[in-house]
Amino acid sequence: MHIHILGICGTFMGGIAALAQACGHRVTGCDAHVYPPMSEQLEQLGIRSIEGYGADQLALQPDLWVIGNAVSRGNPLLEAILDAGQPYTSGPQWLAEHVLAGRWTLAVAGTHGKTTTTSMLAWILEHAGLKPGFLIGGAPVDFGETARLGEAPFFVVEADEYDTAFFDKRSKFVHYRPRTAVLNNLEYDHADIFPDLTAIEIQFHHLVRTVPGSGKLLVQAGSAALDRVLARGCWSAVEHFDATAQQGWSAEGGEQDFRVFWQRQRQGEVRWRLMGAHNRANALAAIAAARHTGVSAGLACEALSVFGGVKRRMEWRGEAGGVAVYDDFAHHPTAIATTIAGLRRGTRGRGRILAVFEPRSNTMKLGIIKSRLPEALQEADLSFGYSGGLDWDLAEALAPLGPRARAHADLGALVADVTREAQPGDHILVMSNGGFGGIHAKLLQALQARSTSGAAIA
Repeated sequence: MHIHILGICGTFMGGIAALAQACGHRVTGCDAHVYPPMSEQLEQLGIRSIEGYGADQLALQPDLWVIGNAVSRGNPLLEAILDAGQPYTSGPQWLAEHVLAGRWTLAVAGTHGKTTTTSMLAWILEHAGLKPGFLIGGAPVDFGETARLGEAPFFVVEADEYDTAFFDKRSKFVHYRPRTAVLNNLEYDHADIFPDLTAIEIQFHHLVRTVPGSGKLLVQAGSAALDRVLARGCWSAVEHFDATAQQGWSAEGGEQDFRVFWQRQRQGEVRWRLMGAHNRANALAAIAAARHTGVSAGLACEALSVFGGVKRRMEWRGEAGGVAVYDDFAHHPTAIATTIAGLRRGTRGRGRILAVFEPRSNTMKLGIIKSRLPEALQEADLSFGYSGGLDWDLAEALAPLGPRARAHADLGALVADVTREAQPGDHILVMSNGGFGGIHAKLLQALQARSTSGAAIA
């Protein structure tokens, strides 16, 4: 079968392309901007990617069109497909029908930490010799690919609550019907499609409804939103996790060296390089989910102790002039705050933290939660925001931080300002859910040029 994918360079849809090819299908696709890293992964797989959504692609005559949720009515190729009465489906529905059917699906849902927890869980099963399939919305270091068909029965999937497609406004994860489901956390996000938190809670309960009675839910303890989700009805066994939980899964120790407990009984110890209390909680979720498949918590701890992490999750990008530059996907205020806190503790307070962020997500662009930015950035020594493309005043939103925060509409000016302020021993933490104009390389180049020229450092 020939499958043509609209929006193929998104991480999820690119993963669908890889899985479809592994299933024996001929795969092609298109996107508005064919860009790395997914364009490079597709090229390595020999999958052709066409730039743009021209209606002339109808001449390819695929057997099925798989349409990503970034494609909306008015798109010329989509309109041509509809006018011609061609068969089409969504990525989540194709995945459910052609890959997940008959398999033991482990789905990881939550506002934050989905990619990292999914990667941890897949790695634990891999370390245990189970050779799982997976679809991850990021690039796990240990696998070098975002999707793999694997060997039956286990398949690990990042379960996104964003909508499915232009014709299906349910969350993606309602298609997956997991036997093991992680509910990592839940708060308001995706303001472009959800009017309030209650609307998201309803979608999460749709997910809970699909878990069989013999299945299991691994739920973050102490989350009022998740408690409300379960109060709507729950038909499966539930285990709670949290670093400080008195029952269920808990941890004792630091963030990079901690002991894991189940019902207050020690199960093992994790020693790793990851930073942040949020990653410790992610680890507990992954350990608990893996145990449902038969992997002991002790073996899971061993696996996580050699876990390589995920690109763009506190990823060290380099050092120049004695200044380290990190990249992180954080874009929601909660994620920004926990990422900064994780770096602070991970570096043991040595050197200042310069937070460089881009309010790029649809929720941030709408300005719905802009008032939370000062609190999110509070632990950074200096903060630099990029206001390009925003319809609201970023400088005004950051005003409560006083001289510790600045906004720039020009990327070059932002890079120059950060470079001017950075001192040897500092840590520059770049946070965005996009490419941010290649700012990481620009900062490293500017810092190196300053160091080479012997320019004075403030």
